[in-house]
Amino acid sequence: MREQGTAALKDAHPLPQRTPVPTDHPDPVLDVVVPVFNEETDLEPGVRRLHAHLSDTFPYAFRITIADNASTDGTPEIAARLAGELPEVEALRLDEKGRGRALRTAWSRSQAPVLAYVDVDLSTELAALFPLVAPLISGHSDIAIGTRLARGARVVRGPKREITSRCYNALLRSTLAVRFSDAQCGFKAVRRDVAERLLPLVKDSGWFFDTELLVIAERAGLRIHEVPVDWVDDPDSRVDIVATALADLRGIARIGAALARGTLPPAELRRSEGDEPSGGLVMQLVRFAAVGAVSTLAHLLLYTLLRPVVGAQAANALALLICAIGNTAANRRLTFGIRGPGGVLRHQARGLAVFLLGLTLTSGSLAVLHVTAPSAGPRVELAVLIAANLTATLLRFLLFRAWVFGTRPRRRTGSTSS
Repeated sequence: MREQGTAALKDAHPLPQRTPVPTDHPDPVLDVVVPVFNEETDLEPGVRRLHAHLSDTFPYAFRITIADNASTDGTPEIAARLAGELPEVEALRLDEKGRGRALRTAWSRSQAPVLAYVDVDLSTELAALFPLVAPLISGHSDIAIGTRLARGARVVRGPKREITSRCYNALLRSTLAVRFSDAQCGFKAVRRDVAERLLPLVKDSGWFFDTELLVIAERAGLRIHEVPVDWVDDPDSRVDIVATALADLRGIARIGAALARGTLPPAELRRSEGDEPSGGLVMQLVRFAAVGAVSTLAHLLLYTLLRPVVGAQAANALALLICAIGNTAANRRLTFGIRGPGGVLRHQARGLAVFLLGLTLTSGSLAVLHVTAPSAGPRVELAVLIAANLTATLLRFLLFRAWVFGTRPRRRTGSTSS
């Protein structure tokens, strides 16, 4: 799997711009995968209910794929019977366990442009299924997830699972800085062109599969749509919470280490959006100048407020530090069109290095002024700081463009395959 992910990284290209999915054809637009393991009790009623719902409400052709991952009870026979009776149902049998493995296999072999999955117990109300996949069909989003933790969701479950779920998602936000609200709700969808790029990079084959997929997608700047859902806990769930929690912790540690090493590959997957800010020099200069003007005013205001308290040099350093962080963040998004959390720590670290250059120039200018004109007042100091800031601004733009954000175009080594 490591070699597969490395090969995918080398061959990856930015995703094409999102477009609406063609729906005026008889082929399935949506493939809903139902991963199962020893679900002989819930499988038939769950699939029949899902099939009836899609037949009555979904306006396009669909398929339901039962992905049986090494069941040892009557699940395979029930899946085969359902596939023989219902024309939109297919049965897929795997010899190894793992929900992630079942989803990867089923999604990889499907030709439907939109791929989804639901838990066999249908804890999530199916009325949310069309709102889940509609943004993917329209071209609005890359991935869609059901969330039990957002405003508007209605959840019925015991305190043990409620606390476990909230703690897990809070841990993800604190350790991996994710922004999606619910990683493990069994109700998700993805565009096939996105899945083809992401699946080779996801190493987990169990319950952490969902989380890893979402972290990579978010780090790549892909658009994740969230749908609040009505969700009722299945009291007969046989998920081993302790074993799953330990596996999730190992997964978080592995992803965190990959992020720290810089080996997680979001840049090669970044979608080339038509509405991103232009990388042209003139437009970048205009945006950079606007951000710089605001930063300069903020720096001078902070300097004026801080100088009576901490002195000229310390006031200048603190004002520059605060403005440097805000300036880097603003230029990252507005000037160079970089979205998502991918690389944000690296960008801020390099931005602080550029800040040290500005600090050296402005502090050096103040030091020279105080040596050559000890009686110079605050107005003269401000004038010197403005001149030094203009020089530092020019150097900052050049360094931002060539080093901090690296906006030089990448070379492409081949064509993108679908």
